[in-house]
Amino acid sequence: QVQLVESGGGLVQAGGSLRLSCAASVRTFIPYVMGWFRQAPGKEREFVTAINWSGDNTYAADSVKGRFTISRDNAKNTVYLQMNSLKPEDTARYYCAIRQAPGPLTNQYGYGTWGQGTQVTVSS
Repeated sequence: QVQLVESGGGLVQAGGSLRLSCAASVRTFIPYVMGWFRQAPGKEREFVTAINWSGDNTYAADSVKGRFTISRDNAKNTVYLQMNSLKPEDTARYYCAIRQAPGPLTNQYGYGTWGQGTQVTVSS
């Protein structure tokens, strides 16, 4: 069974940066489209960004475009989320997930395997 483990969250001041990692315990990581989502208290989980299997095609929510960058290292079975120019509204628990069904990349119900998440808190 595939497991995803996120790390790298923490407390940072507005304008700062964090790099999240998502390590997958799979024998064959390459074919999967991977996504990052986030959920703030009292809000629904929302799409952040996703990356295709080769890493040459990404898609990001408008709210993070130009600030967040997703990448992957298939040799390490790891996906990364580089977050720059962080804002207080980026505060949330961040989850990585494996896309396992067709449909829009932004739809969380197309992702079948989730990690436990890592907390990101941005102070003003």
